[in-house]
Amino acid sequence: MAGMASSSANILRAVRRQGTRTYHDLSMLPTRKAVVGSGPPGYSAVSGHVVTVFGCTGFLGRYLVSKLAKLGTQVIIPYRDEDEKRHLKPMGDLGQIVPMEWDIRREDQIAECLRHSNIVYNLVGRDFETKNFDFGSVHVDGAERIARIAAEHGVPRFVHVSHLNASASSPSKLYQAKAAGEERVRAVYKDATIVRPPAMYGFEDKFLNNMAIWPIWWKLNNAQTKVRPAHVIDVAQVLASLMEIPQLPGTINLPGPSTLTYEYLLDLVTAVTLTAPSKAPTVPKALAYMIANVASKSLWWPILSPDEVTRRYIDDAEVPGNWGDFGVTPSEIEHHAISYLRRYRSSENFDRPPVFPPRPSLEIQSE
Repeated sequence: MAGMASSSANILRAVRRQGTRTYHDLSMLPTRKAVVGSGPPGYSAVSGHVVTVFGCTGFLGRYLVSKLAKLGTQVIIPYRDEDEKRHLKPMGDLGQIVPMEWDIRREDQIAECLRHSNIVYNLVGRDFETKNFDFGSVHVDGAERIARIAAEHGVPRFVHVSHLNASASSPSKLYQAKAAGEERVRAVYKDATIVRPPAMYGFEDKFLNNMAIWPIWWKLNNAQTKVRPAHVIDVAQVLASLMEIPQLPGTINLPGPSTLTYEYLLDLVTAVTLTAPSKAPTVPKALAYMIANVASKSLWWPILSPDEVTRRYIDDAEVPGNWGDFGVTPSEIEHHAISYLRRYRSSENFDRPPVFPPRPSLEIQSE
């Protein structure tokens, strides 16, 4: 009986603590509005924040929504297609994931999605053009429109996700549009936070998975292009950490921990999947560009675009990373390769331990 009474008292004390608020649960927004968190940490907590994530149905967006929802945040998830947002609903507690239909050209819908939020993330992006949306309409005009409406509605913080290689002088139209979008966002929202991640890998990526399926298109430039891939979960963790920071204007660079070549990454994919190396030849740039141009105009589903051929010849920018500012240590690609590439193994080799090829001598460590 005494033991049961003690247990009951402990439960009552725990329940009472759930409703109490301490000093560290209180944070102030730039508008001097207080945000108060309550409840036990985790899925059923209440962080006090309301967040809108444009581009939530994309690769990076789903991981950001998951991390925000696990903190007890109410997340507004704008969507275009009903089926694209269903997997996001179970990521948060009851009523914490709020889907809202939107179109990037409809200012009234954008305003409705963000007017109650205290931080807005713009993850909208596409690495190929369509007949309805070119790079400018998505990465420049669309980014400016979202940032401007956020400023007009007094949203305290705005986070815009660009690309590590964004440059007005880049030969790639995508990277040019990314750079122009950054400038337009800063012009209408002066305290915006610009985040520049590199190519990212993960379960649904178009990086490692594409190398396993179509290695021929990664042999362009003799596979000597230097890249700095980052784990999508690490990037999502940095973005989620920004929610608790009152204000952080400027640019955040998030390059991967190592500089690698496509040649090494193709060897890595071959070693992890335990398949024979691809015997596909190196396609000349002019021929690859012609094939991509014809295919992109003939097929309705996204494939290799002409601008992507251009990007396969561009090395990632060698800039220091800002991971340490957020207490995140970026993961090496070898640590996760088996998790994302095991599906390409045969049944006989499915459980064999991975063996990695030797690293190239050009490896450069970032911060």
